[in-house]
Amino acid sequence: MKKILFITGTRADFGKLKPLIRAVENHPDFEYAIFATGMHMLYRYGMTVEEIHKAGFTNIFTFMNQVHGEPMEMVLANTISGLSRYVHESEPDLIVVHGDRVEALAGATVGALRNILVGHIEGGEVSGTIDELIRHSTSKLAHLHFVANQDAEARLIQLGEMRNSIHIIGSPDIDIMLSGQLPDINTVKTYYEIEFERHAILMFHPVTTEIADIPQQVKALINAVLKSSLNYVVIFPNNDSGSKHILDEYKRLEGVNNVKLFPSIRFEYFLSLLKNAQFILGNSSAGIHEAPVFGVPTINIGSRQQNRFSHSSIFNVSCTENEIFEKIETMAQSSQSFPSCKHFGGGKSAQKFISELENDSFWKTSKQKVFQNIV
Repeated sequence: MKKILFITGTRADFGKLKPLIRAVENHPDFEYAIFATGMHMLYRYGMTVEEIHKAGFTNIFTFMNQVHGEPMEMVLANTISGLSRYVHESEPDLIVVHGDRVEALAGATVGALRNILVGHIEGGEVSGTIDELIRHSTSKLAHLHFVANQDAEARLIQLGEMRNSIHIIGSPDIDIMLSGQLPDINTVKTYYEIEFERHAILMFHPVTTEIADIPQQVKALINAVLKSSLNYVVIFPNNDSGSKHILDEYKRLEGVNNVKLFPSIRFEYFLSLLKNAQFILGNSSAGIHEAPVFGVPTINIGSRQQNRFSHSSIFNVSCTENEIFEKIETMAQSSQSFPSCKHFGGGKSAQKFISELENDSFWKTSKQKVFQNIV
């Protein structure tokens, strides 16, 4: 029985890991465990570890790696310390991390230094902030890579990763998006007491490399939203440095009739809201990865998603009040429809993930990595 440990620190990465954890849970030869930490453990952000329990998973270890406002490098150090002790006791055969958060970097660091295989989900992506540095660093520490597409595979090869260590499985959350089992939009609106007939979604995260500009950026965004007559479902940012500026500005939205504020929303419920939204506004990767799958337009603000995938449904604007407001008004009056995009996968990620784990050669992967020259 192979023991597989999944590291999750946010509502977003759990949504992507969930189909993989479920597939491992249902397999007779594998045993899962979940190390839940990060934003999951903060009441300010909805204490989303409860969603892991509600999903029916039971083998969950919780670790509080931070208090609100703690610097990211300290969060990284705390996570490495706590995870190292847990791994010492649990002795997993594989550590699975996702994306570009410090919890993923911590998981890859612990695995690499303890000679435990590390699998990285959705490496090889690009973005315009510190996230990209964390993602590529995580990939260099990981032994195995489960990527969304050939573009990501090519970038990992550029980073010197061995081609046979890279497996294209697609983005796992698309399994859920295309499952046909999302909750009905009326059920979602009733659950969250959203009375809007039509709505847009707002998600805006701090760009840590532009921290001095965040107050002005989010002020311009909220000014544009308040000038608009549309209805908005607004979800709190992640807890990166600078998030306090965003949360402070969001106080201006409290009590506004056409705005509903939420610290967090259950992943499947969020997907249903996204599927039925007029558009998504902000700088979340949901506007790049998920919205195009549903053909929902994105107003992408600023540099956070710089150099990432482009689609006809994605419209880039700068962090200025006038430019944001003009694009909102254009979207409000537009009847243009957009085709569904499958660039990040076709909904069979969990199946492909398990197929790789069932291969004996997978578990014989050398823990001594070798840099692969491409010249």
